[in-house]
Amino acid sequence: MADSVYKVIDLVGTSSESWEKAARNAVETAMKSIKDIRVAEVSKLDLQIEEGKIVAYRARVQVSFKYHTEMSDD
Repeated sequence: MADSVYKVIDLVGTSSESWEKAARNAVETAMKSIKDIRVAEVSKLDLQIEEGKIVAYRARVQVSFKYHTEMSDD
């Protein structure tokens, strides 16, 4: 296996239904514009509350993807 470099970014996904859907929204949206996503780790969960009711589930997700340079053969 060749040596590789990976970049890690933080994303926040939201859902009105669940933390699982919030995390999925973050990752699926990122996959539309980022190639070679390898790992996603949920680092924090929280809720948005308005007038005593939960209105959104939020998941902070750390996504890592392989870093490519223009000269890379990978």
